[in-house]
Amino acid sequence: MIPVAPFVIHEKDCALQGWKNTKIGDGRWRTLVSGDRTPSDALTAGVLELSPGERLTFDLHKHTQPEIYYVLGGEGTVNLAGEKHAVEAGNLVFIPGEIEHTAENTGSGILRIFYVFPADSFSEIDYRR
Repeated sequence: MIPVAPFVIHEKDCALQGWKNTKIGDGRWRTLVSGDRTPSDALTAGVLELSPGERLTFDLHKHTQPEIYYVLGGEGTVNLAGEKHAVEAGNLVFIPGEIEHTAENTGSGILRIFYVFPADSFSEIDYRR
């Protein structure tokens, strides 16, 4: 475990991550805060990007932890428990734990979402359908 300490990090210095054809589908993101990589605890955060016409292909999924999405740029929809909501830059979405959700890019530019979980590290998030 990395000792907790203040730090500053730039998104471009964080590796592009993703999964392909897994039980939760495809996706890509950059983890900015996670206790297994940064001197932090209690929060995990990162930036997700979806290209035009792309959606989070893990469809509706859920996890124990609540999550926050803050839309940094672009336009899309967020599906929360079967109800779709249009989102654009400046929108914040609160997702309670165990609520099925997903996101889709419906615009012509890249949809960028900053996400936050109350968890020490990303590995604690158990994605389920």
